[in-house]
Amino acid sequence: MVLLTPGPTPIHPRVQAALSQPMRGHLDPEVLQTNRRIREYLKLLFDPGEGALLAAMPGSGSLGMEAGLTNLAGEGDAVLLLVNGTFGERMVEIAHAYNLDYTVLRSEPGHPIDPAQVEKALSQRTYKLVALVHGETSTGVLNPAREIAQQVADHGALFMLDAVTTAAMMPLSLRQMRVDYAFTGSQKCLSAPPGLAPFALSQRGREMLGQVRGWYSDLSRVAVYWEQEGYFCTSPVLLHFALEEALKLALEEGLENRRQRAERLYGAVLSLLEELGFSAYATAGARLPTVLVVRPPEGYSEAEIRKGLYARGVAVAGGIGPTAGKVLRLGLMGEGARAAHYRVFFKALGEVLKKRGLEEAFSERARGLEAESHERLPA
Repeated sequence: MVLLTPGPTPIHPRVQAALSQPMRGHLDPEVLQTNRRIREYLKLLFDPGEGALLAAMPGSGSLGMEAGLTNLAGEGDAVLLLVNGTFGERMVEIAHAYNLDYTVLRSEPGHPIDPAQVEKALSQRTYKLVALVHGETSTGVLNPAREIAQQVADHGALFMLDAVTTAAMMPLSLRQMRVDYAFTGSQKCLSAPPGLAPFALSQRGREMLGQVRGWYSDLSRVAVYWEQEGYFCTSPVLLHFALEEALKLALEEGLENRRQRAERLYGAVLSLLEELGFSAYATAGARLPTVLVVRPPEGYSEAEIRKGLYARGVAVAGGIGPTAGKVLRLGLMGEGARAAHYRVFFKALGEVLKKRGLEEAFSERARGLEAESHERLPA
């Protein structure tokens, strides 16, 4: 099966091999050494500045989201949630569940958050925390995080960034952007197995710790394990080994190189899909290069195409939230952003649409995107 969903993503052989290491206890010296190396790699990945907490929580990216909201906003603190899709709405659900004092600023699905509206909201009320999804996976929109982070910092609030579909596939300097907390999921751009939520919390953000409403999501407890090397909970040790290898791969390639790889492949895939009658859901100028969201051609349903692809060994995702039943979502993250995978995709798509020559047409567009030696088909 060729896995082209927007998470999980295909696993590199080196990451797969890391999963085969012998089991160790979560406080074993070998595991603690692995954790120290992971922290150093996360420092390079996030560039959070001095005094930051760097770790990987045992859970999905949603745990990273919940931890940010519950650790960085105390009782009575005002929170501004910037929402333009399903994962922005998830922040609203969490804020409601914890009875936070929150305000929601929405943009239409398919369109980015408008910095002018953010500035207006920040001028009308004092907020302790502002939260944004950088790349909205449900719609394929890339939000203007850098500009909004500067606005938030200028108003003295903390800024939380869901970087699930951007971290490790493009350069992110939390220090330069003035982001206080960012998190991702191991199964996204890092192409590791699901189950860990790597994050970075700035020194300024750490000053808020100690007032969390939860237990498992308490980042001060997470720090006990990752910094003091004491007991917090039983961590998924083999996932730590896999995460370390995935981080090494990303940093060896270089984050700017990974960004260019995704953008070039995105362009090649979208241009051919548009010729076939597909259309991008996200507005031009705000498209997320790691998740391509497209409406199907007239006369076809997304389910018909998706099921036809799956029957031919290619897994893609349908829509969720505002895009449910309307779109196909294609992952271009980590090991998923390989032209070899999309040659298989277009061969299968040609059979579904009864169009000849799509694999060859894509190969012509993709020529030179990557050296064949770097192409990796799934085992």
